[in-house]
Amino acid sequence: MADYQGRWQTVDVKVDQGIAWVTFNRPEKRNAMSPTLNSDMIQVLEALELDADAKVLVLTGAGDAWTAGMDLKEYFREVDAGPEILQEKIRRDACQWQWKLLRMYAKPTIAMVNGWCFGGGFSPLVACDLAIAADEATFGLSEINWGIPPGNLVSKAMADTVGHRQALYYIMTGETFTGQQAAAMGLVNESVPRAELRARTVALAEKLLEKNPVVLRAAKHGFKRSRELTWEQNEDYLYAKLDQATLRDPEGGREQGLKQFLDDKSIKPGLQAYKRA
Repeated sequence: MADYQGRWQTVDVKVDQGIAWVTFNRPEKRNAMSPTLNSDMIQVLEALELDADAKVLVLTGAGDAWTAGMDLKEYFREVDAGPEILQEKIRRDACQWQWKLLRMYAKPTIAMVNGWCFGGGFSPLVACDLAIAADEATFGLSEINWGIPPGNLVSKAMADTVGHRQALYYIMTGETFTGQQAAAMGLVNESVPRAELRARTVALAEKLLEKNPVVLRAAKHGFKRSRELTWEQNEDYLYAKLDQATLRDPEGGREQGLKQFLDDKSIKPGLQAYKRA
């Protein structure tokens, strides 16, 4: 098992029983995202994607925050004073991990929102496949309050997950909302008391660990791509993903599932997964 202890400056990584716990580790800054954190997260995601022990990734934050969004001092005051090309690199690094890597990650991802989630934090939140929040978590798009519109892909993230009126309400007012409200509007899957947050996240991760990883990847990628394609394009793409999963799957999941349902009469696929060897 790989030892990630102390490898990155702003991110803590531990792999335990198939779950990779990736923790934004700037609690003194409410885990605000910085150019260094962006660089660290690219390396973290690329390393864990190739780690056979890491089968489900959980993204969370140290202390009382998930992430407070962009570090205003490091992103604006310091970057604005630097060369223009530096701004391009910093923006590219942010999009690389927050959207390009995380959104189509090879492994299931869960956002475990333990506290404050603001601004730029909405991009990686929505890029994760699933999300569970603490009831006590505080969400907000406060950019309007300090003179800029939401940056990165925050507006796209809201448009993809939250209803039109609610998204614009919070973008235009800057008001905050709770984990329970986030669940009601579909920004997260569910909200639980913070004392139960880790246990509920582990239970969800364990459910994903039971599934065939090749098929799980094809299923989630197929869904995400289908949001961007026409019906005709989707027909071709989703059938191609089905064929790809069948060819790549070393477990022979399709054969096992059909055998256990049709021949052995040992499973009911509508209620349970096939039994993996």
